[in-house]
Amino acid sequence: MTLELIDIALAEKEAHPRLQDRVTGKVRAVLTENIDGREVRHELVVPVWTDVTQAMSEQDIDLALMVKAADIVGRLKQRLSSSPSA
Repeated sequence: MTLELIDIALAEKEAHPRLQDRVTGKVRAVLTENIDGREVRHELVVPVWTDVTQAMSEQDIDLALMVKAADIVGRLKQRLSSSPSA
């Protein structure tokens, strides 16, 4: 099984309801998988959070959320590729 991340984008973000210096968000990740010669597309919505500082711009916050989601997807890919049924 080979999963490839082909797209990642921030779907939404908002200030954390209780923690002042934290932003939560949802990142949409699109992966493809080749199953018996067919390309199958998977769309995931990954909930993420990041701590923010005053020095961070909106772009920095967006990037931090997407990097966190990409890390989660990477760990998922690694876990699935090392499973006995793969």
